[in-house]
Amino acid sequence: MTPWEAIAILAAGIGAGGINAVVGSGSLITFPTMVAVGLPPIVANVSNNIGLVPGSLTGALGYRAELTGQRERLIRLGAASIAGSLIGGVLLLFLPADTFNVVVPILIGLACVLVVVQPRLNRWLSARREDPHPHGGPWLWIGVLAAGIYGGYFGAAQGVLLIGLLGSFLDDDLQRVNAAKNVLSLLVNATAAVLFVIVAEVDWRAVALVAAGATIGGFLGAKVGRKLPAPILRGFIVCIGILAIIKLVYG
Repeated sequence: MTPWEAIAILAAGIGAGGINAVVGSGSLITFPTMVAVGLPPIVANVSNNIGLVPGSLTGALGYRAELTGQRERLIRLGAASIAGSLIGGVLLLFLPADTFNVVVPILIGLACVLVVVQPRLNRWLSARREDPHPHGGPWLWIGVLAAGIYGGYFGAAQGVLLIGLLGSFLDDDLQRVNAAKNVLSLLVNATAAVLFVIVAEVDWRAVALVAAGATIGGFLGAKVGRKLPAPILRGFIVCIGILAIIKLVYG
């Protein structure tokens, strides 16, 4: 890894940590960056997941005030996130590598679409929400489980999925929903990271660079990320995602 490649991964980690704290699509920056500097896709995905855990932690800590009163809710939904992450991580490790190479461009495309349509989707679902359950009810639990599977397998835009689910099923304001999203994303990433450290091939140089950047980015994102113009942020994420698809499909 050249010094310029190391700087690129560190910068991507800072951007991903900030974006994950605010929106939840940071892997659309770090994963393609690691692929671009020559890491195999599965090694890049595993290393990215482990490296983003510290950023998820600082992002969650930055929303401590908004987490007040959500303990019971997060215990219920956290169990779904952990179970889903284990399932997704096992699928990543035991499905053929060719499956990942085929599926991931599709998942990145889906993630980009979700980033674009998230505000409209949330408004549409919220307008049709009736009698919200204080913990979201069984359908939210199942949805969080599915998001955990997605996050354990790949993870890009899992935060977008979680915000959409939580915002649609919970009668709560967006900042508290985002705080809960950060905790659930942390659980997914940390659970998958433990699994990957034990049984997967990891590029520890990339992990260290992403972790350092994501820690800084998560802290900054929690502090000032809410002031960023959302359309510009979404457009940047989508452009990175499109470049990742081109890189994975055409090499």
